[in-house]
Amino acid sequence: MTVTWEELGWEQVAAGVGRRRLPGWDCTAGLVVGTGAVLLIDAGSSLAEGTRLRAEAERLAGRRVTHLALTHPHFDHVFGAAAFAGAEVFAAVGAESVFARERAELHADAVRNGLDEAAATEAVDALVRPRHLVSGEWTLDMGGGRQVLLANVGPGHTAHDLAVLVPGSPEAVFCGDLVEESGEPQAGPDAVPSRWPAALDRLLALGGADARYVPGHGAVVDAAFVRAQQDALAARFGVSP
Repeated sequence: MTVTWEELGWEQVAAGVGRRRLPGWDCTAGLVVGTGAVLLIDAGSSLAEGTRLRAEAERLAGRRVTHLALTHPHFDHVFGAAAFAGAEVFAAVGAESVFARERAELHADAVRNGLDEAAATEAVDALVRPRHLVSGEWTLDMGGGRQVLLANVGPGHTAHDLAVLVPGSPEAVFCGDLVEESGEPQAGPDAVPSRWPAALDRLLALGGADARYVPGHGAVVDAAFVRAQQDALAARFGVSP
């Protein structure tokens, strides 16, 4: 039986493009459906959440998720990745070193922020390292004339920030936590504040004035919101926008 995006709690951003605000940390997951491929953007905060995301995405798409893009290596965006067995996994170059060498830090951050310790341990033990590392831009052919651009636009929120541009009318830009709407952007010890405003310049250049910008947390925003957040970050960290 056909199901709508809204019935499963997803918001349709453009034709064949949607996003889901996940419970707990209000983290965003995105979905892009082509005729030959299905891309999920970010995987949730646990294996259980990743499993639910995969089931919903595949019900909406009518076939399996073939690609997974991780916008940055924080637990609430990557701990569900192991639920997407068989998918081609993409991340910004350098993220693989976080997955390989900083598992204890990822586990501790998850538990410190309220994830059940057993769920955190399960996710870290199964953590999937990205196979495809994006250093500049990478175009995915989704079939049916749809192409999606993965762009390494960081550093900023982390040293390894990946954005996803979905051309169309309107264009959609999945920003990861370079942009947050539901609260002030979070700058942890792995943030690179001096480069964050420049990363937002690259985001705005990708999407342009009329795109819909999908933040890592919160509601979909426009270019004016991104520009205002860029100015606020520049003032907060004492750097040029």
